[in-house]
Order: sequence, then structure tokens, then C-alpha cells
Amino acid sequence: MTNEDTRTIADRTLDDYRANAEAFREGTRDHDVSQNIDALLRNIHGEPPFRILDLGCGPGRDLRTFTSLGHIAVGLDGAEPFVRMARVDSGCEVLHQDFLQLDLPAEAFDGIFANAVLFHLPSREISTVLLKLHAALRGGGVLFTSNPRGNNQEGWSGARYGTWYDWPAWRELLQSAGFIELDHYYRPAGLPRERQPWLASVWRKG
Repeated sequence: MTNEDTRTIADRTLDDYRANAEAFREGTRDHDVSQNIDALLRNIHGEPPFRILDLGCGPGRDLRTFTSLGHIAVGLDGAEPFVRMARVDSGCEVLHQDFLQLDLPAEAFDGIFANAVLFHLPSREISTVLLKLHAALRGGGVLFTSNPRGNNQEGWSGARYGTWYDWPAWRELLQSAGFIELDHYYRPAGLPRERQPWLASVWRKG
């Protein structure tokens, strides 16, 4: 783990996203995450529409998808260019917050979609954030996460910070925050495990 303070880590990572916001939007516009969206939605109990928080929503691609499916989507991102893009492109409410200063209403969401985002947190901060996400879910609400997998190492990858968990470590973190495991799988689907760099998991608020 780096000796840099967490604020510096967050700012440097967000600065890279700010500087490359348009390129990121173009590069991820056509990414197919329908498997992940379905994994979240099919595990939520109750009658739709569901209120979904897209955590680290970026330019708003998945906000548009949730809305097109009839749900009420709220975005959240720490990079101002993404917040502006997501508001314009999706028409959804988008909160400008970074993960070190999350201020979410209690029991406000049926589901939280954390796709390719929580791994940017230093390991010493992840438990605090998971507890805040737990509190923001309604009773029985569902959290989806997807992170690049690894062997619990962390540090800088270019200009962005990351922590690469293996499944046992990630499961322990989520269970310690009060979540109940529903499912986990590796992506992209249909490939040998060595060519599946992403670990996806689905959790219910316990």
C-alpha cells in the first residue's frame, strides 16, 4: 500500500478521469454490461419501477439503460465532466460526490450498481464505504459490484489507483459490512478463467 494519504490518491485518480473524460466516454460507449445490469435487477424483490443508484456513473451510459427499462436511476460521480455529461445525456439526477465524502440518504435505493468503480478505493477505506452503501439500501435491497480481480495487491496503475481483490478477500469485506452473498461470476462470459479479468458479485442487504 502506498504511504500517500487517501485524499491525494482520490484527487490524482479523479484528475486523470477529468483530463480524459471525453476519450473515456468514447472508449466505453459500446461496452456491453447487460449481464451485470440483469444480475442486479433480477435479484431485487418487489414491484418495479426500482430506484437505482449508479455509483461512479461516469458519462451516464448505464443511467440511460436503467431509465429505458422503466426504472428511476440516480447517478453519482466525483469527476465534474462526467457529472455534466451524465446529466445531459441521461436526463437523470446525478450527484457530484466522491467516495471519500459520500453523503447518501438512508434506505433510499432498491439497488446500487457499482460497476468497475469500488476498486479505485485504497483498501483502508473500502469498509467505510461499504457500510455507507449498506445504509443507503432499503431493507432487502441489492448491491452489484464488479472489480478487476487479482491477489489483493494495490497501488498505481498509470495515473489511477487500484486494489485488486481475490474472491475470498472481497467476500469477507462484503459480509463484514452486513451483506449476504447472492451470486458471483467472472467476465467476460464464455472465456477461460485466465481471460476473465473481472469479478462480479451480487449482494443483499442483511
